[in-house]
Amino acid sequence: MNDERFYTEKEKNLDELIRASMKLADEPAPELNQRLKAALYQKEAAMKKQPATRALSLWYLPMILNLAAFAMLAAAALMVISNTYLSYFAAGICFYIGLAGVLLTIVGVKRTNMKEDITIHIRKRGVLA
Repeated sequence: MNDERFYTEKEKNLDELIRASMKLADEPAPELNQRLKAALYQKEAAMKKQPATRALSLWYLPMILNLAAFAMLAAAALMVISNTYLSYFAAGICFYIGLAGVLLTIVGVKRTNMKEDITIHIRKRGVLA
């Protein structure tokens, strides 16, 4: 019984200490507060002037992948097909299909808004949007 009273008194003292520490109202000097606010506003204005995201256009990626795939197919055709004329014919077809992919990409960029559609926006760290 005595131990319970001791713990409750201890808890009461601790509770009073916590309440007293929460009532402390340390306020900074007004000029310090104004300087901190001014510095914060300047930093915020400087960050807002910078674009919040960096745009990375990937319009050329399908063209490069198409060209690389058909270049590898042409190389495979030249190595695997034993008939010389047939291997050159298959490699030529692969070469022309690769060029057609380049031309289709160029036409797509000129005629549509492909650059805007295939764009990744990377958000910069520490920049306010």
